[in-house]
Amino acid sequence: MTADRLPVTDLTRHRRLREQGSLDRADLEAILDAGFVCHLGVVVEGRPLVVPTVYGRDERQLYLHGSVASRSLAGGTPVCVTVTQVDGLVLARSVFEHGVNYRSAMIHGTARKVTDPEEKLTGLRLLTEHSAPGQWSYARRPNRRELAATTLLALPLDEASVKIRTGAPEDGDGPDAELGLWAGVLPLASAWGAPVTDPALPPKTPVPGHIARRVGTRHG
Repeated sequence: MTADRLPVTDLTRHRRLREQGSLDRADLEAILDAGFVCHLGVVVEGRPLVVPTVYGRDERQLYLHGSVASRSLAGGTPVCVTVTQVDGLVLARSVFEHGVNYRSAMIHGTARKVTDPEEKLTGLRLLTEHSAPGQWSYARRPNRRELAATTLLALPLDEASVKIRTGAPEDGDGPDAELGLWAGVLPLASAWGAPVTDPALPPKTPVPGHIARRVGTRHG
């Protein structure tokens, strides 16, 4: 297995819709870079818990953060993190054949609680820059009290399952093609809107360039 290919394990093996599966690490990284919110799945006190949260990454691991009081961020236990991008509805001639064009990644592993101060700052910077590029240099950075109140988890990007679905409905050459019904894809795209200034700011406080430039663009 080369460095640019994802390993196949019992957790990541594509058992259904194998044609939509990918072992290309570049596909995993592209999905993570295009995403904004992930869902962290973990068992807490014997019950499954799924938490939506923002994230950041480097080449080796995914970083997630939250309050030190969060039960889902204890660390040291197996977790599953998912990121999904919906690109459109696939509307076929038959409801049974409807589907979704999507890109998804499911990452398995044991989350590690970050305790090294330098790594903690690095992880929080990656997380902040993933959400709002340029903001780490613009805004005040966390102080000691805020760092102490924050938990940061690191999850290795070593075990991941990637699936991608693109294209038209798959019933164009079947019996339903004779129905004369419209079929195709309804694309879905989201974009950043115009910034809404905090009313508590002094009048004419300018929107920083790294924020203003994102208007009308898509994340990632």
